[in-house]
This record gives sequence, structure tokens and C-alpha cells, in this order.
Amino acid sequence: MTQAISLFKLLTGSGHEVASVLIGKSPQRVIPDFFYQQIKCPVKTYCSPNFVVDGKQKGIRVFSSVLYNLKRFKTFRKELRFISDTIQELEPDVVINFYELMAGLCYMVHKPMAPMICIAHQYLIFHNRFTFPRGKYFSRFLLKSHTRVTSFGAKRMLALSFRSLTSIPEKRIYVVPPLLRPRVLEIAPTNEGFILGYILNSGYAKEIADWHLKHQDVKICIFWDKKEADEVTEVHDNFTLHKINDKTFLEFMGKCMGFSSTAGFESICEAMYLKKPILMIPTRGHFEQECNAVDAQKAGAGIVDDHFNLSRLLQFIEHYKPDHNSYTEWVQKANPLFLRYLTSGFDPGLKT
Repeated sequence: MTQAISLFKLLTGSGHEVASVLIGKSPQRVIPDFFYQQIKCPVKTYCSPNFVVDGKQKGIRVFSSVLYNLKRFKTFRKELRFISDTIQELEPDVVINFYELMAGLCYMVHKPMAPMICIAHQYLIFHNRFTFPRGKYFSRFLLKSHTRVTSFGAKRMLALSFRSLTSIPEKRIYVVPPLLRPRVLEIAPTNEGFILGYILNSGYAKEIADWHLKHQDVKICIFWDKKEADEVTEVHDNFTLHKINDKTFLEFMGKCMGFSSTAGFESICEAMYLKKPILMIPTRGHFEQECNAVDAQKAGAGIVDDHFNLSRLLQFIEHYKPDHNSYTEWVQKANPLFLRYLTSGFDPGLKT
């Protein structure tokens, strides 16, 4: 969603029209208010597949997720028609797909006329310089298969990358920098002595709370998107849980001494730009996040663990010497590269 907001501002600021935004929803996830507030065009929602988490609300159950989504086949079939009808009605010059499975399936089943361009870090897995986690060949097969479906019929795949790599036009792969929000680029980072975190699944909150009971002198602020949670929940002294809010999150990111998360691509990119030491804990069963963590560690972002051992982060902070000048220069090339790859071959005043 933050990527879509950044691209919306880039396109509209360059004289192009964003006719509508379609976003998938599910019972497990709530679309935050900040998305509706910053996307200044009609936003339409549809039902989209999602993961099933385990009983501890931590890891992902892959086969249960497959079965759960197969049971909703009739619903998804109707939503594919809705997406196709919307594209036909708006007649855009191009459709931009942020790694949405339903978009790829729509192009597979209904074959809309508008060309599609896909954007995601995951498309980097088709690059010959990408390094996968060791082993887990079946998970690798599943990720590649899923990624191919999301990009079915795509004119180009824009592969978001932590570092500059050569594009491979014959594979339709064009390597581009991360899409950071303009606000991130304006922040002057400081260090106010607390750890910032983001957790994908709420079960990790207890794991962090257990660690903090033994380290109550360390201030921790964790963001999550638990649907029924209060805006701020004080677990105990020096430990608070915050419902996800884009402005507050970025303010905290600029002031924290270190960042820990479940290896989501966007937040890692933001922390790297602000030169924050990072501890990444891929969500259990989420092979995609394991790939993010390996790629980010290779780029010098931080360290990886299999649980929220914040003691490791504290130790890492003591010896951390940020050296991300090449990354900063790479990020600053984003706008011209995106405009080139999204608009070349189309008329001025692109409609998306």
C-alpha cells in the first residue's frame, strides 16, 4: 500500500491520471485509513486470497491457506469478472499490478486489452544474481509459480531491489530502486534510545513481551495491524503496542536506535535509508519473507534471527557502522527510472 501511495504521487505529479485503484481485502486484514486519505481517486475493493495463520497467530500454514482459498473459488471467480469489467470500463493505457494474484488470474482468464506492468521485489527472484535461502526447494517452486501467475501476460516486471543490478529485457525484468514515500526522504534521523518494531501477525506480541519482562529498562514501541486493538496499548512500563499509522510510524522510525520486523520489504527499505540497524525475523512459513531477509542481509541491512531476540539487536547496535551511500544514491534514481519504464511506449498523460 505504501508503494502504491508513492507511485500515485509520482504519476499524478508528473501529469498522468490515475483513474482508479483496486485493492484486495480479506476478513483477516483491514485497509488502514491512511490509504484512503492519501489516494486521491476512486478506491474499489474486492475479495482476495490470504494466508491462514497458526494457532499462536505467528506463522503461516501453507496448505491450510491453499484449502481455505479453494473453498472461496466461487467468490474469487466473481471478483475476477469485477476486475475485468472495471478495466474495460475505464480503458486505461496501462494497468499497474503490485504483486496481486487476482490481477494475474484476471489476465489469464479474461485477457483484458490494456497492457499490464507488474511491480514487486519478488520479481527479482527471476534474476540470475538473486540468492535464495538454502534448501527449501519446494517452497522455492511454490514462490516462483505464484510469482509467475501474478505476472501472467505482463508487458514488463519492475523488480524492486536493495541494490543496482543489470536489467534483463529478454526476461521482461527491469531492476528498479525501492519506492519510498517522499516523507522518508525528508526525515533527518536521530537516536532517542528506543527500539521500533513492526509485526505482521499478532502472536509475536507475546514473544516480545516475554523478552521485555527480563529487560524492562529497554523502551520498545511495536506497530501492528490487529483489527480490534486500541490505538495505543501499554503492555507494561517501557513497552507499547501501536495500531499501524503511517505518519506516527515514520516519526518513530526517524527517532529509534534500531528497528526489528518480520522482514517486510518496504519497512526494511525505509530503515536502511535512515541508517537504522535492523533485526529481521521472517514470519514462520512465509518463504517470501525469508527471501527478503537473505537479500537484505546481503545488501548490508542488518542481521536475521528466527525469533524476536532483541538482545542480538542491542549487541548489533553497539558495533553498527552505517555505510549505505550507494543505497542512498540508488534510491534517489527511483523517480526517473519508474517514469521511463511505466510510460515509454505510451502517450503523454498516461491513464492508469
